[in-house]
Amino acid sequence: MKMTVIVVGASRGIGASVAQHFHSNGHKVFAVSRTHSKVGSWIKANISYPDGIKTVADSVGDETIDALLFMGGVWETGAFTESYDFMNSSDAETRFVISVNTIAPIEITRVLAPNLLQAANPRAIYIGALTGLDNRASVEVANTASKSGLRGAVQALRIAFDRKIGFTVINPGNVETEEVLSDIREGRFPPQKAIPLSDLVGSIEWLLNLSPHVDVQDLNLQQRSSG
Repeated sequence: MKMTVIVVGASRGIGASVAQHFHSNGHKVFAVSRTHSKVGSWIKANISYPDGIKTVADSVGDETIDALLFMGGVWETGAFTESYDFMNSSDAETRFVISVNTIAPIEITRVLAPNLLQAANPRAIYIGALTGLDNRASVEVANTASKSGLRGAVQALRIAFDRKIGFTVINPGNVETEEVLSDIREGRFPPQKAIPLSDLVGSIEWLLNLSPHVDVQDLNLQQRSSG
């Protein structure tokens, strides 16, 4: 069955791969990003601002959306490397990270809820992080707070919509995007085998094909080994 999906963060990294996958398989894709998306119907929007959220809603109109795929995410300068220093991270940076990673998913879900509720089996899937899990915090304070907050927000959204929408947060370790592979090659990350993008995309496909009465709250993807 062909679907209409909206991919947030569709111009690079995980979001670009997810958008490309669904576009290549004949699904209708709304691609949300600040910079140009090569696939789908591009919605140029800066979701860290209310005007950006409104742009997304206005662009979609009253079209039925089968899946909201929030694949965007930001982090502090130097995050996950030895150069990161919490004391040198500005207030503006903290607010930006939390705005994109926690507030924007809540607001985008709110404005697109009428579109999702028109679908037979609506799903909303968000990219979290292992650092957002209990007792898995990292030194990157804003990113950890934002991903933990995202999980809490999604749990509340599930209740707010009386479980009429299937809500899932995917919490992966390092995924083999160009940025991550570059960090590994150049020594900013320790040697490791990143999670294949195909595994992440396959997980999203699996979630979207679950029957309407099945819900998955958290899906955690972690590297088995560093080799």
